Amino acid sequence: MPAAPQANRKDQSRNDRIVARWLWHGFIAKRMPYIGLAVAFMVLEAAMLGAFSYLVQPMFDDVLVEGDRGRVVFVALAMACVFFGRGLARLVHKSVMAWLSEKATAELQGTLLAHLATLDQGFFKLNAPGVLIERVRGDSEAMRRVFNGFITGLGRDGAAVVVLLGVALWTAWQWTLSAIIAIPLIVLPIMALQRLIRRRSREARLAAADSSNRLDEAFHGIATIQLTGTEAQELGRFRQIMKVFARKATRAAVGQASVSTVMDFGAAIGFALVLVVGGFQIIEGTRTVGQFMSFFTALGLLFDPMRRLSALSAEWQNILASLERTHALLQITPKVVSPAPPHAPVPVRDAARVELRDVAFGYDETLVLRDLSLVAEAGQTTAIVGPSGAGKTTSFTLLTRLADVQSGAVLIGGHDVRAMDLGELRGLFSVVSQDSALFDETIRDNVTLGAGEVSDAALQAALQDAHVADFLTGLPQGLDTLAGPRGSSLSGGQRQRVAIARALLRNAPILLLDEATSALDAKSEALVQAALDRLAQGRTTLVIAHRLSTVRRADKIVVMDRGRVVEQGTHDELLAHGGAYARLYAIQFGQDDGGGHDQANSP
Repeated sequence: MPAAPQANRKDQSRNDRIVARWLWHGFIAKRMPYIGLAVAFMVLEAAMLGAFSYLVQPMFDDVLVEGDRGRVVFVALAMACVFFGRGLARLVHKSVMAWLSEKATAELQGTLLAHLATLDQGFFKLNAPGVLIERVRGDSEAMRRVFNGFITGLGRDGAAVVVLLGVALWTAWQWTLSAIIAIPLIVLPIMALQRLIRRRSREARLAAADSSNRLDEAFHGIATIQLTGTEAQELGRFRQIMKVFARKATRAAVGQASVSTVMDFGAAIGFALVLVVGGFQIIEGTRTVGQFMSFFTALGLLFDPMRRLSALSAEWQNILASLERTHALLQITPKVVSPAPPHAPVPVRDAARVELRDVAFGYDETLVLRDLSLVAEAGQTTAIVGPSGAGKTTSFTLLTRLADVQSGAVLIGGHDVRAMDLGELRGLFSVVSQDSALFDETIRDNVTLGAGEVSDAALQAALQDAHVADFLTGLPQGLDTLAGPRGSSLSGGQRQRVAIARALLRNAPILLLDEATSALDAKSEALVQAALDRLAQGRTTLVIAHRLSTVRRADKIVVMDRGRVVEQGTHDELLAHGGAYARLYAIQFGQDDGGGHDQANSP
């Protein structure tokens, strides 16, 4: 039975060493010159503390007891220099370490974000945004604690302990030995507390991730919560999550606070021993009051850095608990990567034939697509329709290699997309979806996203064709108006038209439209549809639509259900066939197949 816990401890120890090496080589080693500079000023600060405690002896013996007037000015000036030097040294090392901590934290957050950007959609399907936000923002805060807390504490407090202990030994080594007797009473309990602190810190960070995820869901779904009248229910859920977080965070804090309590107990014993031994020696006349006060000053100043040093073990466990998760996230291998050169050639516009051949794909071992085969001929418009959950949007995900097929192949221009350079492959596509992302930048920045250098004439043409220009005049800064987080300062129709302008400006050979006009009113839809028709000319266009009226003129319509193609053909052919498409059409227009056919041929 004890073998399993022992094995777990060995695994944890090995993981700790791996994370520590990653931290050293990735973030600390290259900053050692600056850390060395900061540590030099930490040592200077510690030396000032030592000088202060040493000067206490002549202040008492020569000035206060003997009444030596000549020593008053000397001791006063010396004390002033000590405090001035200490303040200057502290300012320098704190400034340097604060700068290093911010640089390292920003680097880690940038590395995390860059790595997350390489992961496929399957990863994001299985990991909630709130949890990932907590990883990037919350766990990476541990890097600040590495520099501002751990390294600073180790350098500043370590130097202070050495200097003050030296002053104490110089003043009265017997008293020092009396105080040291209490050290085992401090160290042993703290070592026993470390594993407890580590476990509780990890539990608190996981609970923090849950609370961040719940907040993310609540803010994104606030309209739904208000419309369904479930504010109290959602508040109750959040309070329950926060109750769990508060309990676990409190347990972690109590564990860390226990370290200081153990220090206080040990210090009390040490002070009592010194007071007894020193008091008798002063009474006997073998020691002076000045020596006793100098020693006691050094011992008193020694107490705080020793307490902070002992707390560093708990802080290190807390840091490791956060950095362990960060390191584990960085170890996730991207599933979708560019192949090694030479790459398959990227097809030109006239040869951009798209094919999914016997494709199977799913998330978390649940298949979404099964033996899917479909072809979109170059320069033609292929519409994909079917009920929700049929796998239509997933097929677009595979075309752009936001995820890779589990079996089968995706071909463009006859070449497997996995043999193409990833950047060049995605450059083949302009995508407009029903939830196209807008960012908290200007409308100009959102339209030109990914388009590179754009002339004013091309920009204005895209704005006109997508009918973005129609509403720009009503905005405070026109094209330079901020879109807001997720485009929140724009209406749904305006956001969709900005996304369409982006696709127009990108001018890619393959156009993917996923419910591209779903957020527009009838008038805007007609105008934008005309712009999309112009954009589709000469391009391979794939369209996902639930409203069948928008795909009647497609060169081919593919009907999907449960991850498979169930039928395909033109609008008229599929209505005449009387299959799944005809049934969908009849449901939407409230007519039988024959009536629907007549309507299909009406203008």
